[in-house]
Amino acid sequence: MSKYLVDKFLFTIDRDPELVERYREDPAGTVEWWEREQAGRILNCPDAEATTWLAFTESERAALAGHDHVALFELGAHPFLTLTLWIAMFERDHEEPLAMQLDYAARLAHKSLPYPDIST
Repeated sequence: MSKYLVDKFLFTIDRDPELVERYREDPAGTVEWWEREQAGRILNCPDAEATTWLAFTESERAALAGHDHVALFELGAHPFLTLTLWIAMFERDHEEPLAMQLDYAARLAHKSLPYPDIST
């Protein structure tokens, strides 16, 4: 597993409003496209280089495609990266102030210390 690759996905998607919308509307397609077309380019790898750290594991791919921030947290994705991206994608779906953030936290409430290692 490459936590760095997952974090890089979350970071780069969050920084581009068009990619945020693409990921919101077609998460599996966006994950597949990014992994195939962007992972090596963003990480400045030569086209001929193919290593396992340039590909998501099945668990990572499923969590990303399922917008599953709890699974991503359990896999070691940085929670600030998922939170900021989730705000961009899902805050508009909630009428009450901070409702999205409270829902995000409630879904992680069953977790206790020690948390997964988020270092890359």
